[in-house]
Amino acid sequence: MELLGGLTIEEFLRDYWQKKPLVIRQALPGYQCPVSADELAGLACEDAVESRIIIENDDGRPWQLQNGPFEPNRFQSLPPTHWTLLIQGLDHWVPEVADILERFRFIPNWRLDDIMASYAPEGGSVGPHYDQYDVFLLQAEGRRQWTFGGHCDHTSPRLDGTPLRILSSWEGEETVTLEPGDILYLPPGVGHHGIAENDCITLSIGFRAPTVDDILTGFTDFLCSQTDASAHYSDPDLQPQDNPGAITPDVIDKLAGIVTNAVSDKRQLTFWFGQYTTAPKSQEIIQPSEDPLVAGDLVAQLNHGEQIRWNEGSRFAFFPMQGETALFVDGERYLLRGDAQALAPTLCQGAIPDPDRLIELVSDPALAELVTALHNQGSLYFE
Repeated sequence: MELLGGLTIEEFLRDYWQKKPLVIRQALPGYQCPVSADELAGLACEDAVESRIIIENDDGRPWQLQNGPFEPNRFQSLPPTHWTLLIQGLDHWVPEVADILERFRFIPNWRLDDIMASYAPEGGSVGPHYDQYDVFLLQAEGRRQWTFGGHCDHTSPRLDGTPLRILSSWEGEETVTLEPGDILYLPPGVGHHGIAENDCITLSIGFRAPTVDDILTGFTDFLCSQTDASAHYSDPDLQPQDNPGAITPDVIDKLAGIVTNAVSDKRQLTFWFGQYTTAPKSQEIIQPSEDPLVAGDLVAQLNHGEQIRWNEGSRFAFFPMQGETALFVDGERYLLRGDAQALAPTLCQGAIPDPDRLIELVSDPALAELVTALHNQGSLYFE
């Protein structure tokens, strides 16, 4: 596969994914960044866009963080070098950036976080650090030197006097300079430090995974919202005991049974996980369509060759179950049965669903209504 430097998907997943870094020269030959530094600065002034500026030395204070939105004149007062502008979720706002994700569909949709843009003049960086997610660092413009290597965790020493988690005594194992079109893949926990050699833009394609805390608290909260959890523990078979302060083994066994029975419902686990992993990162991202359609209009537009695609911030996933398929879109679930189940993999294959297959499927009025509802809520739109 060209993106993986000649490695097959199977080889990359077996030998590198979540295991060790990989430098991929010219993963995207001739790549040209679809956004300029000025456009990134403009986005940083928007209320709905998450943005940050990191200054390496701010009046003697190391690695200081400022959160946007920023006033336009803020960029005129920055030092000439050694600072970085970060734009989170750039793929949500720029379709040409979101299109990069089609190259990464060998990783499940639910794993995707977003694409972050990092602009820096000469010397700019965010300091040596490590992340808890998988990331592909695509050099989009200019050159950046990366030093990386060595496992880091919460015990790794950090620099004082900064709100950022900067590693204080870390030394990398390898140093490379990335040119436009080059990619550096880093698994979680690998220390890294990128320094701009000239004005440069790096796009970070990040892939998340829930923490154990996310899973336990998220699923149990979901269970409590889906079922009546107000019933109290009961013990009609209570027996006399020698000491009233003792918690007896049968009590713990009974509690274990309550917990086990509740969390062993895989159907509910599937519903929670699909809704949790497709929920939009911000309510600003999914907005109702300004041009709502009725099903007949949507079918007509598809038949006329108009292309429908995902909202850049939308998340699509599905799970085949016995006799039905659960489709998850932007935190909502839809249960499909019979021939209608084919809609789920069609919508989830990529940001631009196969138009011929979609036309075939929306000949079913119920599916036409569903796709129209997804359009009207803002999860899909016509290009």
